[in-house]
Amino acid sequence: MYYKNPKYKVFYYFNAALLILVSILCILPMLHIFAVSLSGKTAAESNLVSLIPIDFNLDSYVKTFENNNFINALRISVIRSLVGTVIAMIVTVLASFPLSRNGIEFRMRNFYVWFFVIIMIFDAGLIPHYLMIQRVHLVGSFWVYIFPHMLNVWNIILMMNFFRAIPKELDEAAIMDGAGSFRILRSVYLPISLPSLATLSLFSLVGQWNNWFDGVLYMRSPDQWPLATLLQTIVVERDLSKTGIDFEDLELLSNRSVKAAQIFIAMLPILAVYPFLQKYFVKGIVMGAVKE
Repeated sequence: MYYKNPKYKVFYYFNAALLILVSILCILPMLHIFAVSLSGKTAAESNLVSLIPIDFNLDSYVKTFENNNFINALRISVIRSLVGTVIAMIVTVLASFPLSRNGIEFRMRNFYVWFFVIIMIFDAGLIPHYLMIQRVHLVGSFWVYIFPHMLNVWNIILMMNFFRAIPKELDEAAIMDGAGSFRILRSVYLPISLPSLATLSLFSLVGQWNNWFDGVLYMRSPDQWPLATLLQTIVVERDLSKTGIDFEDLELLSNRSVKAAQIFIAMLPILAVYPFLQKYFVKGIVMGAVKE
């Protein structure tokens, strides 16, 4: 009866049309970038390319993959994203599990909850943050990409609420079987927390991949930049010397085609990972946002 309601039908079709429109608006820029990356110099520079390549060629991709600067930045981004996501999820799980206990099981729970909330609300600012990074000798180190981002309070709150929604009877059954806290976490909570783990992993992965500012702020050499920082310098600041392509080659190629090829390649890893995690996304957010 609910699905036959005329008001529901109106809402359903309006919602579907709106989502289709939003999807098209998201897909069209990617198709345009892809078409420009495959187009010839004249068409790209004359802004004649829309969604179909003109004077099709792969020269921009060939030169991009021959570019040592680009390959090195891509390698750094892949490593920081994988290592950063794994460490961030380990810290998130280890912090959220004890916080999901009640005050009797973990007496300092309220103190740590307020502690995390306060550091989430109040930010010391960029200069104190940089001075702290400098004091612990992380400036110029690869680990500056990992350690400052490994504790995300928002992710801890979502994971904590997901853990609190798990029936306490599972805890009691595991305790009766002689399981300790780490065994309960490993054998009971983690296997049924896959939706939230996948969702938060996606958040962390995208955040690590797209973060460009820390490369500019903390690294002394462009050789240590991740891909996002390199692309920001090329696209926004228009510093073509960072493309790693000889100016003689740029005479035969379009700057727009080279930049479009590099941007499109930078999008591919996230586009490849997202479909595998998408089915957990909504379930993980909803279950992590509701507390019993």
